[in-house]
Amino acid sequence: MTDTVATTSGTTAYDPRLTNEDLAPLKEQTWTSYNFFAFWMSDVHSVGGYLTAGSLFALGLAAWQVLVALLVGISIVYLLCNLVARPSQATGTPYPVISRVSFGVLGANVPAIIRGLIAVAWYGIQTYLASHSLVIVAVTLWPGLAPAADVQQYGFLGLSLVGWVAYLVMWVAQAAVFWKGMEAIRRFIDFCGPAVYVVMFLLAGYLVFTAGIENIDLNLSEVSLSGWLVVGTMVVAIALVVSYFSGPMLNYGDFARYGRTFAAVKRGNFLGLPVNFIVFALLVVITAAATKPVFGELITDPVETVARLGSTFAIVLGALTFMIATVGINIVANFVSPAFDFSNVSPQKISWRTGGMIAAVGSVLITPWNLYSSPAVIHYTLDTLGAFIGPLYGVLIADYYLVQKQQVVVDDLYALDDDGTYHYTKGVNRIAVAATAVGAVLAMLLVFLGSSDAASFSWFVGAGVAFGLHWALSRRTAVAAEAQ
Repeated sequence: MTDTVATTSGTTAYDPRLTNEDLAPLKEQTWTSYNFFAFWMSDVHSVGGYLTAGSLFALGLAAWQVLVALLVGISIVYLLCNLVARPSQATGTPYPVISRVSFGVLGANVPAIIRGLIAVAWYGIQTYLASHSLVIVAVTLWPGLAPAADVQQYGFLGLSLVGWVAYLVMWVAQAAVFWKGMEAIRRFIDFCGPAVYVVMFLLAGYLVFTAGIENIDLNLSEVSLSGWLVVGTMVVAIALVVSYFSGPMLNYGDFARYGRTFAAVKRGNFLGLPVNFIVFALLVVITAAATKPVFGELITDPVETVARLGSTFAIVLGALTFMIATVGINIVANFVSPAFDFSNVSPQKISWRTGGMIAAVGSVLITPWNLYSSPAVIHYTLDTLGAFIGPLYGVLIADYYLVQKQQVVVDDLYALDDDGTYHYTKGVNRIAVAATAVGAVLAMLLVFLGSSDAASFSWFVGAGVAFGLHWALSRRTAVAAEAQ
């Protein structure tokens, strides 16, 4: 593999229709390995991450099988994140700008809008999960609010009155952190990841001590699988793990661009994904297993687990910690990214902050609490989002590594004038759009027409089809051009 080369074409003035302060290449890249390690800690340690890991038990897997699936899945995510991080770190540009290489200078709005809309869905889901923790705290401190927290008594669009208030509080809190800028966000996530670890260790330790280690059975599944059925189900679980991380994985360049070196990015990814996830996965499995003897039933929601504790202090501390951790990943993965994506559509009219607020407003309109209401709904949501994210990933990787061979002329990503020689399509690269469309359609057909297990591979189908099509058609076009 050759080193990435980011060169200039001699163009010094960027077209104002294509850039603003946030989309321009960074003048200084300052993030260290720890910053990326903390980024992944915040991502992994969220309530959504815990719920997704816990939902794997519903597939009928034993605890050790869930653990293996989590580790294999996260190792795949680690490798794929390194691939997508390299071009942005080398050029200092965010995801929508580096996408101009493959989709065309104006065509990059296609993946930017798709990714932005997906981030809106994820932003709403994570905000809801964080607000659920706030509901637990409110009802614990003020029991009189319990009727208003019951969606059957005081509900609107599937959310209780207290739930709506909690959601709006979290909405405003996240917007306040985001509005202070990327440096404030970096400091916030540096704190979030380690903080939740402390509470998770305390929670796991308390439950194990209460249950008695001899009473903990790691075989949590009510369904008994055997033979090749176990292997097939574990493969499905691995696919679900990749689908869960497909959002931040696609736009990881939005953060990798801040890395001092690519080596620092890879080191942070290794610590934050395989290494960190081993510890996290063990904590999830042990904590979930201990809930059965302590509470008489398996609980895979950490907020619900905390709510069952007898101590008001423990409930408040645990719920607030999970809430903070979820806010951390929500800001970095689902606030920052659409901010870049929507800003890319009209850089002079939509600033980075305005783009983020567009995403925040949209997150309320989709009623996200209905997208993550049960293990079955969680898997369907992941499959659908993965079907659209996969093709975008496939096109980006195929174009950068195989078509462009890691050579990027940065100045040409910000130029629309016809004078001079430019390396990239000024309008829309139809090959990239076609590959994306075919990959997304086939992946969604798998979601709608395939079994629930087959639908888990929507990301892989979309990414693989788009990757192959983009590479094959781009090579054919290049050969035809050389022959003329």
